[in-house]
Amino acid sequence: MSVGLLLLRVLLAALLFGHAMQKLRGWFGGAGRAATGAIFEQWGFVPGARMALVAGLAELLGAASLATGLLTPGGCAIVVGTMTVAAVATAVHGFWAQRGGCEVPFWYGAAAAVLGFTGPGSWSLDAALGLPWSPGYAWGAAALALGLLASAVPLASRARVLRERRTTAPRGDDPAQA
Repeated sequence: MSVGLLLLRVLLAALLFGHAMQKLRGWFGGAGRAATGAIFEQWGFVPGARMALVAGLAELLGAASLATGLLTPGGCAIVVGTMTVAAVATAVHGFWAQRGGCEVPFWYGAAAAVLGFTGPGSWSLDAALGLPWSPGYAWGAAALALGLLASAVPLASRARVLRERRTTAPRGDDPAQA
C-alpha cells in the first residue's frame, strides 16, 4: 500500500507543479501570470494577477507537501481549497475538461481528499519523523473541512464582484441605460 500512496502523492504533486507553473511562468503551454490574471479577473477574482500568484503558490506548496509526504494533512487542505475555488469557477462550462469544465480541479481536489483520509504511507517524511497522521477519519475530515472553509473566502469575494458587475452592467433592452 505504501508504494501506491507514494505513487499517488508524487503523480498528483507533479500535476500540481505543472498546473502552478502554467500560471506563474507560462510553462507547459500555460498563459503566465499576466494572462492568467486577466482570466481570473473575468471569473471575478480581483485583482487577477495577485490572485493568480496566490493560486500558483498554493498549488506549489500543496505539491511540495504531497511529494515529500511532509505535513500531509495541511498539504491536502491547501490542494482541496485551491481546487474547490478552481472547480467552482469552471463549473459554468459543465464537468468535462474538453469543454472547459471543472473535471481537472475536481479530480486534483478529490485525490488530495483521499490522501487526507489514507495518510501519506510509510514512505513519507511524516512517517520518518514520526508525525501522527495515521490514516483515519479525523485527519481526513480536518483536511477536507479546512480546505473547504478556506475556499469560502475567495469564493465569497468572487460572488460579491460578480453581483456588483450584474447590478452596474447596462441593460441591453433599455437604450437609456446603455
